[in-house]
Amino acid sequence: MASMSAVNSKMLMLFSGRAYPELAEEIGKHLGVAPTPMSAYSFANGELFVRYQESVRGCDAFVVQSMPAPINEWVMETLIMIDALKRGSAKRITVVLPFYPYARQDKKHRGREPISARLMADLLKTAGADRILTVDLHTAQIQGFFDGPVDHLFAMGTLARYVEEKYADRQMAVVSPDTGRVRLAERWSDRLGGCPIAFVHKTRDPLKPNQVVAHKVVGDVEGRTCLLIDDMIDTAGTICSAAEMLAESGVEDIVIASTHAIMSGPAVERLAKAPVSEVIVTNTLPLPKEAQDLEKITTLSIAPLVAKAIWEVFNDGSVTTLFGGLS
Repeated sequence: MASMSAVNSKMLMLFSGRAYPELAEEIGKHLGVAPTPMSAYSFANGELFVRYQESVRGCDAFVVQSMPAPINEWVMETLIMIDALKRGSAKRITVVLPFYPYARQDKKHRGREPISARLMADLLKTAGADRILTVDLHTAQIQGFFDGPVDHLFAMGTLARYVEEKYADRQMAVVSPDTGRVRLAERWSDRLGGCPIAFVHKTRDPLKPNQVVAHKVVGDVEGRTCLLIDDMIDTAGTICSAAEMLAESGVEDIVIASTHAIMSGPAVERLAKAPVSEVIVTNTLPLPKEAQDLEKITTLSIAPLVAKAIWEVFNDGSVTTLFGGLS
């Protein structure tokens, strides 16, 4: 016989890092696939070890790893997980990063600085990743750093549905905490029926991370419920400074909507004292215990959206259609 033929069926396998297994398990429930068992531990000197307890040969692998603190440990674990899949002969490896690490370092502000977001993309590619699936990148051009497909998901739909249901009877204004989020504010405004847009004019010292100085609110916000939007809340300095400026501008109420709740350092304390009635976030990152106990914080699940995107990728469908063509 000169040739042989075989019918190969596709096999989706889900893998979870140790940073935030609860999210991977929730995604798996929506897909009907449990995360593959994995042995993972650290040696005495901090080196990480990973081994999958089932064969991964020929599978379509989806590695789910969120990136809370200590972020560098989880970055390294992700790279090792990818390498183990590559050496185990996985057919395709998609890295699902609900929160892309080092996304804020996407360009050089001054000489002799790194572009760490590009470095992350290079590391993932070198480790063996074929594709990246992520949520609300800090800047969209990060997609171009990775030499392969990048599926950029948007949490706005998840957040907006909640805002529309709860605040449907309010006169809204969408407020960007700085000029860099005005485009995002425009998308929110379109979603909420064309409500006014405003932004907070501020300055930032590149030598002092996480510190901003707000100057004034630009736009029509008086007497309105202001929706402050941003992609992430780290120490909450930016968002709380903007909220304080709004409170002095005669607004009726202030609500914050943000995708990534990093909640570092004084973030929870600042939000507790801030003149805002509600802080709406998604679960791309695990909330610290003190943030979970803060009543004004509402957490929405991103798992259904990520699961739909994974299913589209697995079936060679269109992820873009999940957002009506938005990219």
